[in-house]
Amino acid sequence: MKATVKFEYTSNYWLSHLVNREETEILMAFHGYGQLAEFFLKKLAPIFKEERLVVVPEANNHAYLEGFSGRVGANWMTRHERETAIRNNQNYFDELLRLLLLKYPKPPKLKILGFSQGAATASRWVSNLDYEVDTLVLWGGGFAHDLILDEKKTKFHKTKTYIALGTRDEFITEESLQKQEKILKSMKLNIEKRYYDGGHDLNLPLLKELLEG
Repeated sequence: MKATVKFEYTSNYWLSHLVNREETEILMAFHGYGQLAEFFLKKLAPIFKEERLVVVPEANNHAYLEGFSGRVGANWMTRHERETAIRNNQNYFDELLRLLLLKYPKPPKLKILGFSQGAATASRWVSNLDYEVDTLVLWGGGFAHDLILDEKKTKFHKTKTYIALGTRDEFITEESLQKQEKILKSMKLNIEKRYYDGGHDLNLPLLKELLEG
């Protein structure tokens, strides 16, 4: 028989700078499949500024990227026990945000970036989040396909939402685009799609524009 147990768990996250409670915005950035938070944060260094705290949580599932040694990457979930992973992620992000917001004299704006697999992860979190999200950028990915759209779409009404796609992104297929179109039509939201010349990677000039918009 199968049984479950709950226990205290420790997760790592990376910050652009030491929190000083004077920031006016927090950017939570979710890395893609096989990446690590430390190196994803380094990619975001050009958008660092004093008033913006960049926070990159690291996924809790780790594995060697090739064989049984060498580089290690992290992922938010696999199809194995995915519902458990989704719940664990939700609790992880909620607690992290709660800790980050402590002692702010004025609540900062919350902006969220989800890259690749992190895009679906970010959209799931926003759909259940009580804190208002100012901007949501889904990069090289889109909304999670398993969102219960009728129940969740109101969560996005006050959020500026963008989907950013590279014109040469080898992971974006016609099938995935059609699935996203179906989701967007069902949610009836004003979501802006932006395209850039490139593959499955961040385009920092476009990212800066979307975060400042």
